[in-house]
Amino acid sequence: MGAAPASRDVTSYGMGLAAPLALFFLVFFVAPLLQLFWLSLHNDTAGLHWGLGQYLHFLTDPFSLGVLGSTLLLGAEVTAVCLVLGFPIAWLYQRVGPKLQTIIILIVLLPLLTSVVVRTFAWIVILGRQGIINATLQSLGLIDTPLKLLYTQFGVVIALAQVQMPLMTLPLITALGRIDPNLDDASCSLGAGSWRTFFRIVLPLSLPGVIAGCTLTYAAAITAFITQSLIGGGQMLFMPMYLYQQASTLQNWPFAAAISIIFLVAVLAVVSVFTTLGRMSRGYGGA
Repeated sequence: MGAAPASRDVTSYGMGLAAPLALFFLVFFVAPLLQLFWLSLHNDTAGLHWGLGQYLHFLTDPFSLGVLGSTLLLGAEVTAVCLVLGFPIAWLYQRVGPKLQTIIILIVLLPLLTSVVVRTFAWIVILGRQGIINATLQSLGLIDTPLKLLYTQFGVVIALAQVQMPLMTLPLITALGRIDPNLDDASCSLGAGSWRTFFRIVLPLSLPGVIAGCTLTYAAAITAFITQSLIGGGQMLFMPMYLYQQASTLQNWPFAAAISIIFLVAVLAVVSVFTTLGRMSRGYGGA
């Protein structure tokens, strides 16, 4: 009987297998991005003069910098709300039985099965002057006049937090599920209280899930054009709507392209920070 053939190293396969995906990536991502960057290097809408005028215009304009700052701040607020609300849901999922786990995961996933437009219009009904919140508060006698919840920063943050909540909860459920439950019992048997066990055991070991959830939620929140536009209305301006106005309304394509590149760089910088924190947290996760 001859010797069995040695298994082939997976790294020895030709790169041709990845060629279709690489070609797709080059055609539909890299090429449009390069064209966008090339367009942003024109100082006028006619494309006759080259330079960095569009970038200088944005970086020296307090209004544009304010829009960028408010957008990045909005992402941080939505991420914080999703983390505070999503962590207890994920923790509860790991502590209940299979039937309740099915109900919780259904509640978490159900929003993903509904259109973002439908969910956003639902929040318009809830936050409106005659919406559920104002009607309930008035019926209880807590307020005399309806509160302004729609077209406010508070309304945008709450609506975006509900829309993006699954992106935070699912990574947390996965991270908490990898923690050995015996560690909690061991910590309590050694005299540590519930909060001490949470901050010294559960939270450090769940950091990879926290970082992954924060990255997904932040990136999705600051680019959520529909929810920002409908809930924020015309009284609040964020980068996606600012970009849309420059491109579609004012037809200032070079400036819109520069806004896109600057926004992309800002988002990549924030995501890089999350990625660095995620790599640092692997030491805790593997401990």
